[in-house]
Amino acid sequence: MIKTKRWNQPRKKSDGMRILVCRFRPRALKKEDETWDLWWKDLGPSSELHAAIYGKEVPPIAWEDFRARYVEEMKEQEETIAMLAEKVAEGKTITLLCSSSCMKEDRCHRSILKELIEARLPKEVAQ
Repeated sequence: MIKTKRWNQPRKKSDGMRILVCRFRPRALKKEDETWDLWWKDLGPSSELHAAIYGKEVPPIAWEDFRARYVEEMKEQEETIAMLAEKVAEGKTITLLCSSSCMKEDRCHRSILKELIEARLPKEVAQ
């Protein structure tokens, strides 16, 4: 199973392995207050793409453009994505965490990453 949450949502036992998939770690957060098991910043959008969607460019790029560019960037992370799919296929749960600024799951790269992992699952597991 693959879940998605914001990093500051409470941890549940059912979350399994919690992985922060943001390029940037939450600011001013003490190490002991981290809510994740791993931080894989390379699964987050590049600094340039992050800036393009979150207001560094006026106006920000369209969601469809962001999605296409993020999927393209994730081609460099195919081994990691395949490994995560293997863990899920083995019955392990992973929870993809993103920053608290991503309020809408369907407008966050974590939802796209979830789709990319699910696409690597054997058909019998994906259902």
